[in-house]
Amino acid sequence: MSQMNRRRALQLLAALGTTGLVAACGDDTEGQPAASPKSPIKIGLIAPQAGGFKAIGEDITNGFQLFLDLHDQQLGGHPVTLITADEGETAKTGQAAVDGLLNQDVLALTGVVNSAVMLGIRDMVEQAKVPLIGSNASPSSLQSVVYIWRTSYVLDEAGRALGRHLKDHLPANSRVAMIIPENVGGPDVVRGFRQEFGSSDPRIADPVVLTTAATNPGKTAFVQDIRTALNRRPTAVFCFFAGDAGVEFVKQLRNEGYRGPIYAPGFLTEGTALDSLKNDALNIQTALNYSADLNNVANRVFASAYRKKHNVSPTTYAMASYDAAQVLHQAIGLAGDKPDPQQVNLALGKLGQIDSPRGIWQFNQPRTPQQKWYLRQVQRDGQVMSNVLINELATLG
Repeated sequence: MSQMNRRRALQLLAALGTTGLVAACGDDTEGQPAASPKSPIKIGLIAPQAGGFKAIGEDITNGFQLFLDLHDQQLGGHPVTLITADEGETAKTGQAAVDGLLNQDVLALTGVVNSAVMLGIRDMVEQAKVPLIGSNASPSSLQSVVYIWRTSYVLDEAGRALGRHLKDHLPANSRVAMIIPENVGGPDVVRGFRQEFGSSDPRIADPVVLTTAATNPGKTAFVQDIRTALNRRPTAVFCFFAGDAGVEFVKQLRNEGYRGPIYAPGFLTEGTALDSLKNDALNIQTALNYSADLNNVANRVFASAYRKKHNVSPTTYAMASYDAAQVLHQAIGLAGDKPDPQQVNLALGKLGQIDSPRGIWQFNQPRTPQQKWYLRQVQRDGQVMSNVLINELATLG
């Protein structure tokens, strides 16, 4: 967004609320004759439409669609048809979703929530030579890819950001219990946490407690593993959960009598989780690459438009999907009047800094963001709970 458009966005926000946001977020073409629309294109969006990650899938869809709403349903000047496909919960269902979208001649793919799905579709995407702008799942084992880009993070970074912070802030006599699901992403988070905390530090010496990887677990699914961890008498808990599983974990942890501090990657308290957890979430501290109350022009425009349309604050999932649309918008614009997938992929490598709601970021060599991470704490905001920005933790990537 140019300086002129930043000023115009602020003026419109002040004078009109969120009306006129389409104009505020336009390209740098004010005062020029409107160009004729270019040839239509198709974009495939892969997201879970049921199960424990359904809410995350909805956020991803909403974020991408909001960018289209603010840009006349176009990317790079091309009218867009957004085709959605259900990723399901397994590599097999994810592969079926990708196959169906490729058969419809999409120019690019986006989305993907589950790390197991991302790893399962890796070879399909690389062989098809169609760029995928992943907006959530990003396991560290996803290496040496040419056509897969991510606007989210790499999973070990959330652990690294918290590990660095807690190393300096937890008392010397602390004892941290680490509890993670037995899935693809959990070991990434723990490795990053140990790396920055110091693997030999006695405060994190206890073995990690592994629990079910179910995305929609039952009311007692975590109880036995929680008891195992609490029998070690920890003074703090570090965990990694998201969606419905995160809600159930925190509830069961509190039901077992634990009232101490909880630290986690921010997925634990994102989106609808706070509505479900209520007081059980109070004071949980998380590390994330985004907070809805970040004070920058791009976020004020994005968050205001998102709240107006959906009556809730945006999550990191919605933000990363909005940015996926933004980088596709720029890359498709660079690729010419008749872009093909390979041209778009080449153009993605030419993008510089992205003016994002999370703050300025850019792609690094592994095709993931170099970006800031923030510390947030759940606090009461009137009658509701909110993730409140505490401070900046680190720049990683």
